[in-house]
Amino acid sequence: MILGDTVITHSQYQESTGHVAAALQRDGLLAGDVVAICASTSLAYAMTFMGCIRAGVVVAPLAPSATAQHLTAMLENAGAKLLFTDAETLDRLPEDGSDSIRRIALDDHASAGEPWSDWLEKKLPVQLVKPEAEWPFNLIYSSGTTGVPKGIMQPYGMRWAQIERARDNGYNENSINLTSTPLYSNTTLVSFIPTLALGGCVVLMKKFDVRQYLELAQMHRATHTMLVPVQYQRIMDFPEFDRFDLGSFQAKFSTSAPFRADLKQQILKRWPGRLTEYYGMTEGGGRTELYCDLHPDKLHTVGRPAKGHDIRLIDENGK
Repeated sequence: MILGDTVITHSQYQESTGHVAAALQRDGLLAGDVVAICASTSLAYAMTFMGCIRAGVVVAPLAPSATAQHLTAMLENAGAKLLFTDAETLDRLPEDGSDSIRRIALDDHASAGEPWSDWLEKKLPVQLVKPEAEWPFNLIYSSGTTGVPKGIMQPYGMRWAQIERARDNGYNENSINLTSTPLYSNTTLVSFIPTLALGGCVVLMKKFDVRQYLELAQMHRATHTMLVPVQYQRIMDFPEFDRFDLGSFQAKFSTSAPFRADLKQQILKRWPGRLTEYYGMTEGGGRTELYCDLHPDKLHTVGRPAKGHDIRLIDENGK
């Protein structure tokens, strides 16, 4: 895993996530208990998320951009036992409603809570947890555009299915996944988790910037990426795009918003590697897939139902 100039090896990743899991177990958290993370992208964030999974603890990743009112409602709804945050996010957290929750500062900044480095358990071993498919894996909250954000519990079985699908998309121990979307987003987790699970490398960006994205892609020889349509548009509009060597890309993915046919066509023409659009719901259920490179005459569509999916349009008469 890479962020900026810091590189985390696989052995360091295993060690750090083990320290997180052991700390959770030391503090009495059991499989199925919930912790919340409301912070900017960091290696500590990534380690904490995956360490929770090792302990069977459910992660509720909260968007720092949410209002204080919504954050209060989400924390109360989740029943979070711990809140992981950082100084950058501190001024966005509610003054009331989360004070009773123990706070851990991922950036070790004392104003945000107990320093993460001190909280980690480096002496006690991790107790092995064997999750069942129906166990809750994470608790994702909707955007709240039409009201208070709703909690969406996603199970281990769903995440495992995504890992299996990732194999078909070429993810393996040699994959380099360039991740520029925030870790609280389900869009990110769809590619972030399978990359780590299959032994690949994740290159994290703290914040999306077109030039930096292209520089990182070229430098690290990125093979996979998940972007939302507006990011693709900004990248393709970048005047110096064609000067970068992106030949290492094997597969690119998009979801979360409408993806214009002309933009897909431009990407196919100028950016090496496969392009796949997913259309579905965070809540789970139906999903369609458009393999743009295989169906260049269908770019105006969202593809076909994914394998094993039965999707139907039913009118008021049941037809």
